[in-house]
Amino acid sequence: MTIPEIRENLYIAVISNMSGNGLLYTQTFNWREFACGWGAAFINVTVTYPVNKLIFRQMLHGVKAHHAFQQLKDEGLFYLYRGMLPPLCQKTLSLSIMFGVYEEVRRNLVEYGINSYAAKAMGAMASGTTEAILMPFERVQTLLADARYHDEFRNTIHAFKVLKKYGFGEYYRGLFPILLRNGPSNVGFFIVRDEIQSRMPKRDNEFFRTISEFICGAMIGVVLSSLFYPLNVLKVAMQNKVGGSYENPFKVLLHVYRERGGKIRYIYHGVHTNCTRAFLSWGVMNTAYEHLKTVIYSEF
Repeated sequence: MTIPEIRENLYIAVISNMSGNGLLYTQTFNWREFACGWGAAFINVTVTYPVNKLIFRQMLHGVKAHHAFQQLKDEGLFYLYRGMLPPLCQKTLSLSIMFGVYEEVRRNLVEYGINSYAAKAMGAMASGTTEAILMPFERVQTLLADARYHDEFRNTIHAFKVLKKYGFGEYYRGLFPILLRNGPSNVGFFIVRDEIQSRMPKRDNEFFRTISEFICGAMIGVVLSSLFYPLNVLKVAMQNKVGGSYENPFKVLLHVYRERGGKIRYIYHGVHTNCTRAFLSWGVMNTAYEHLKTVIYSEF
């Protein structure tokens, strides 16, 4: 049994004892989950950003991996990490919210007698919906990663200033597919992750534990990212413009479908590279989170 599990069992035992003696219990804020999520995201983004940019180009232009790679190669190393600041800010805050809000909501619901699976689902939906607040970072990243805007936007701050001229709503262009993606994908991640980890053999060897955590996160990431891939394509298509009317998501998706030859498989251009990215990204994220959780819970 790990240190976090021991602490949680002691925590539940104390609560039960206090409740049985009629003592008043005051819920405390668990900042550790927020810190673990933030740290895991920081490690994840710095490792996987080049792969993410490659996939973005495939989503945007509907080209194969080697064409997207050639685009980035021709642009040079200077532009390779262009646009990393928005996802770094967005992902660190997003994963902090994802793990922190999920745990706070889930724990409170369980204490009120809600079924554990229902509590996990509601906690995951709440965290995913809350993450959408950070959408402006994702919006700016989309523009900075597009070669057509290299001359129009100098950097992240400049892009935010330009979008401000078009009104606050411009920061949230493409909100619909993000809401459809965030909540359900979080539900899948937390429930499947808990089910897998509860059934995996417990190992004292640190190396095998790390490998198990990586594979667990990686496999979940591959499945979920592939399942919700069309929503990311829709998001990119909706956000790849500045100003003008706000388009109907279904009309945009139909336009992308027709533009790419009227075949559903063409909407999935980049999904193979995306699976590679998801395998690495979610594996790194889950491993980093579990290790940070062990350290933070043991130190504080």
